[in-house]
Amino acid sequence: MKTTNILAISLVSIPLFCGIEAIGQTKRPLSSLASKLGSKSKTTSSKNAGNTITQTEAITGIKQALSNGLTNSINTLSVKDGFLGNAAVKILMPKEAQQIEKTLRSIGMGSLCDKFVMSLNRAAESAVKEAAPVFVSALSQMTVTDAFNILLGSEQDAATSFFKRTTSAALSSKFSPIVESALGKNNVSGYWTQLTSAYNNLPLAGNKVDTDLNAYVTGKAIEGLFVQVATEELKIRQNLGGARNSNILNDVFGWVDKQK
Repeated sequence: MKTTNILAISLVSIPLFCGIEAIGQTKRPLSSLASKLGSKSKTTSSKNAGNTITQTEAITGIKQALSNGLTNSINTLSVKDGFLGNAAVKILMPKEAQQIEKTLRSIGMGSLCDKFVMSLNRAAESAVKEAAPVFVSALSQMTVTDAFNILLGSEQDAATSFFKRTTSAALSSKFSPIVESALGKNNVSGYWTQLTSAYNNLPLAGNKVDTDLNAYVTGKAIEGLFVQVATEELKIRQNLGGARNSNILNDVFGWVDKQK
């Protein structure tokens, strides 16, 4: 609950910060993008949405959209079964250990395999809770040019790609110790030892599998988070389920729709 409160406070403050930061940038040239902007400094009303937007509105809108998407992504994945119950991001047995899983399931040890997979996903769910500060930092460094590249790019996951470039290293550093702790709490190493021992004791067993589970789960947790962020980004771009839930989002993304 404490993490959720901190996350909410951090991300709710983003739109206000965005407006302050962007005001100082409204006179910055944007080369070919500049011709697409209006000269108004006041917020465009929703009645004029799609006609023109200012640089201030653009960066405020994209940051609000991203903060909404990130909040939803973190809240979705950090709960129990956030990873385990989502087929798009569920962490499966490491590729090099899939032969172990197949063999053990064939001899009635599927329950042990299931417990191991569940423990991997529980670790990821714990780690994702700590993603908010990393994303907030990335948002604070976003420039007007970044915002327009995201808004007007042809890729539907341009914002997600921006975060991959700017946060992957920091997320890995942030997640790794959390995953390591969560793996311990969820007895992952114990299950892993049981799995590999059971497999290695079988006749005709292959080479022993040696996987860095901490690195594996950390990487999969980050990968899953970006999958969810991309989903949230698409919702806002296509206004699925009323995802454009404020005037600034309607104005900015309505304007983007007109550029297509």
